Amino acid sequence: MNVRDVTNHWAALHEALGLGAPIADEAQYERALAFVEQVFDEVALDPSHPLGGLVDLLADRIRAYEDRVHPWPDTSTPATVLASLMEEHGLTQAELHEVGAQSVVSAVLAGKRTLNLRQVKALAKRFSVPLEMFA
Repeated sequence: MNVRDVTNHWAALHEALGLGAPIADEAQYERALAFVEQVFDEVALDPSHPLGGLVDLLADRIRAYEDRVHPWPDTSTPATVLASLMEEHGLTQAELHEVGAQSVVSAVLAGKRTLNLRQVKALAKRFSVPLEMFA
């Protein structure tokens, strides 16, 4: 393989996914998310798949864009994080079985009750976020 071959492939990837620069706008962000989701659907069961490195690169670009354009508020609490995630995923209190009954979810969201470690682990898994988000 020579530089010309790599350049041609890189140019095609950059044109399709914008890999040569940070994500510039919401449309490019949405395209990157859709591509990563498509790759996960097709190769998630094969951790040695060659597209893994490409997903890592895109994930870094996506994370940088989110940090820049959609940052989590500094004053977030476990309840506000949970409320945001519920809204983002279109969930009701009754659908959040990881926390417990609807009354328990309501108490957590109102700040009258805290999440325990079991609940935090289950929520982090469901929403694919770090445990620390609920700290």
